[in-house]
Amino acid sequence: MDSIWIQGGKRLSGDIQISGAKNSALTLLPCALLTEEALTLGNLPRLADVDSFGHLLNELGVTTKVAGARRERVSRRMTLTADDIVSTVAPYDMVRKMRASILVLGPMLARMGESTVSLPGGCAIGDRPIDLHLKALEALGADIELAAGYVKASAPKGRLEGGDYSFPVVSVGATENALMAAVLASGRSQLFNAAREPEIIDLCNLLVAMGARIEGIGSGHLIIDGVEGLHGCDYDVMPDRIEAGSYACAAGITGGSLHLVGSRPEEMLATTNVLAQTGLAIEFTDKGVRVSAHQPLKPIAVSTAPFPGFATDMQAQLMAMLCVAEGQSFLEETIFENRYMHVPELRRMGAEIDVHGRSAIVHGPRPLTGAQVMATDLRASMSLIIAGLAAEGETEVLRVYHLDRGYERLEDKLSAVGATIERRGGG
Repeated sequence: MDSIWIQGGKRLSGDIQISGAKNSALTLLPCALLTEEALTLGNLPRLADVDSFGHLLNELGVTTKVAGARRERVSRRMTLTADDIVSTVAPYDMVRKMRASILVLGPMLARMGESTVSLPGGCAIGDRPIDLHLKALEALGADIELAAGYVKASAPKGRLEGGDYSFPVVSVGATENALMAAVLASGRSQLFNAAREPEIIDLCNLLVAMGARIEGIGSGHLIIDGVEGLHGCDYDVMPDRIEAGSYACAAGITGGSLHLVGSRPEEMLATTNVLAQTGLAIEFTDKGVRVSAHQPLKPIAVSTAPFPGFATDMQAQLMAMLCVAEGQSFLEETIFENRYMHVPELRRMGAEIDVHGRSAIVHGPRPLTGAQVMATDLRASMSLIIAGLAAEGETEVLRVYHLDRGYERLEDKLSAVGATIERRGGG
């Protein structure tokens, strides 16, 4: 099994090209199910999760063609065509590999009038139930049946009628599923307290490009007037704001300066505002965002929150950086109840972190030392990479398949800006 080896203590400096957003790509891919025509997605990151989702769509009858050499490890263009749906069932052996597979439920139901998807099962970072997905679809006119570990959704008249649903709490995934279901309904649908993440806006923009009628894009009140059918189009996936924020933390912890080329400042304001509070210099350029460390890092207090708040997907990376800040920092995780599994591994590297329920106190500055550590989930993996970049000696991060789910060409990008890092094959 592969691992990532790092010789720490190198200051990072230079340009890093930000890839297409993983969280957006996994939402845009199932849109291919909404039309018989070809959908081409550009700036699609080459990631394990994207490949897994492509395989699931293949099982359902979607053909996928990738432009360029398949061996290249760079973002690429994929054309998806769902002119012949051969199955409306997403089986457990496919869904268990990736929770995002639940996002085929809404578009398949909208297009075919029925959809059966395995329940995703557990999650390493906490319980992420799909009850809001199902309640939203029921509000749009779906009949929902749970049996033998599967969700079976059907439209009684062969087509959803549309309806109104107010989310009791903000849910990105449920908003995405409801949006994709509503665009082909026979009537108007309204989603209240909808998620407002940039990835939701990216989804709405793609659906509109395919012929959907959506009002209120970017707000918590979405109005969708269903149409008879959608057409194909050519669309580029948005840049990954979480990848950009992760490399910004790498710049901070190494006392470096990185230009995050291709990132969109307006989508990263929550992250850049927090990083600025730590003393990092933030510059918005015509190519992206430049992050530089010119002074010792300051301690801060921050809570995760739905967009436009500080993203839960940035919490672990920020925590790693704060291990070297001059004082005590306070972090509160409000989204997932079990997202501090990276803490024991950071402690192995010399970090002093106290966890009390959903709160964590990071005592800095502490000198970090290299160690063999084990990744537990995607963002936890990146926090260990960030810590390893600043640690004295060698760090080896195991279970890097987590990293491969969300960071394209990580070791190549970091090597190019001064890190001593490489991938090593396991025995």
